[in-house]
Amino acid sequence: QKVFRVIPQNDEQVAIINTLASNTEVDFWQPDSVTLVRPKMEVDFRVEADISSEVEDLLKESGMEYRVLIDNLQAAVDAQFDSKARTTGHSYEKYNNWETIAAWTADIAAQNPDLVTRSVIGETYEGRPMYVLKMGKSGPNKKAIFMDCGFHAREWISPAFCQWFVKEAVETYGKDTVMTTLLDSLDFYVLPVVNIDGYVYTWTNDRMWRKTRSKNAGSFCIGTDPNRNFNAGWCSLGASRRPCDSTYCGSAPESEKETKALADFIRDHLSTIKAYLTIHSYSQLLLFPYSYTYDLPSNYEELNTIARDASKQLASLYNTKYTYGPGATTIYPAAGGSDDWAYDQGIKYSFTFELRDTGKYGFVLPESQIKPTCEETLLAVKYIANYVLEHLY
Repeated sequence: QKVFRVIPQNDEQVAIINTLASNTEVDFWQPDSVTLVRPKMEVDFRVEADISSEVEDLLKESGMEYRVLIDNLQAAVDAQFDSKARTTGHSYEKYNNWETIAAWTADIAAQNPDLVTRSVIGETYEGRPMYVLKMGKSGPNKKAIFMDCGFHAREWISPAFCQWFVKEAVETYGKDTVMTTLLDSLDFYVLPVVNIDGYVYTWTNDRMWRKTRSKNAGSFCIGTDPNRNFNAGWCSLGASRRPCDSTYCGSAPESEKETKALADFIRDHLSTIKAYLTIHSYSQLLLFPYSYTYDLPSNYEELNTIARDASKQLASLYNTKYTYGPGATTIYPAAGGSDDWAYDQGIKYSFTFELRDTGKYGFVLPESQIKPTCEETLLAVKYIANYVLEHLY
């Protein structure tokens, strides 16, 4: 399997990509649907091995600007596991399967009883419990920040960051002044993997799986895109009504048990949750509402300033460049996202991170990049959290 990057220059070339997508099995990595492809946009997509040379011939013939990002995807998948951490159990510098992560949630809570408690907020379509870790020193009427990872199953670096964040919190509490202040003054709710069934499936069956694993009535195709399943301009833009598509919005908002559990939890804690952070990959972006409309949020200036300063913090460590702005204009319109939904619930600090990289590895970022990715992202998250603490409402 190969991953191509093409840059269509005009509508004719966009049409060629559309034709290709309708005649062959094409998995769009960036943007996540062919309907979002526009002239002058970088488009990354994966094709099966048996048609990759035909696809390459077609691209050459059309005169489209293209390059092969990943020449042998299976080799890249195997090469992900390049961590030097030689442990059979949980490691913060390795990709951990769900079983390992679930055991870790119990362990980290047991080892840090004064800082971490674990609770179950629901279960997945396949019956797996959804764990949330609540972190913070206990205190009266504390405000909170909610953070989730692992919406899209193949974005493995995302759950790795949630685990890293928890580790840093418990290890640096009492040593790092910012982290100590944050945990003394705020609670953090961390949901390490939203789409657990999909994540398990990426380990057992198909590394490139994205959606949930629920059955769809009247279709052989499985799964819904959980980040198109929220009641925020649901299924209007940048989402599909076809169950076979990777951006399928579901049969109704919150049709997925996972999205409903997350939404219910936030609704139940609306009086305390003051910020919502959701972690995805890849593209190196820091986004805020809106994605379902081109309208700007009422506190656009403030959100833009926070995103700018947080991106600066992130870049200070390894000079990793992030682009920031409202979702619809910064990448592409997409309705039904959790960030827009949380914002419309009244959570005025709502951000989506798209972690490393910009396409060299895409969804198969090697384990050797977990540590630097998490270290730099932590700086941005701490910056945002500290800002929220100083601007409670």
